[in-house]
Amino acid sequence: QVQLVESGGGLVQAGGSLRLSCAASTRTLSYYVLGWFRQAPGKEREFVAAITRSGGDMYYADSAKGRFTISRDNAKNTVYLQMNKLKPEDTAVYYCAARYSAVVVTTTDYSYWGQGTQVTVSS
Repeated sequence: QVQLVESGGGLVQAGGSLRLSCAASTRTLSYYVLGWFRQAPGKEREFVAAITRSGGDMYYADSAKGRFTISRDNAKNTVYLQMNKLKPEDTAVYYCAARYSAVVVTTTDYSYWGQGTQVTVSS
């Protein structure tokens, strides 16, 4: 069982930046593909970014490309999401997720989820 705890959300003006962190309870985080998803009110949860087990490859939704960067520190059992040039449409609850696999997927087929952290971008 892996517990994930997100932090770093908050209120920011459009054009600003936030860095989300997600700490994992496992010391074998290197066995997991990690992802970030978000869910806005009334909408389905959607893929934002994912990173391979080694951190060598990253994948992004079109909405995140060029603005968001996913990274991980396996020694610290933590995954990050740096979000720049934020827009009001980025407002959502952001979730990190872990998948015990070498295969990156952009669906919600992840085994473990955090409780989410709210990101609100004002115009």
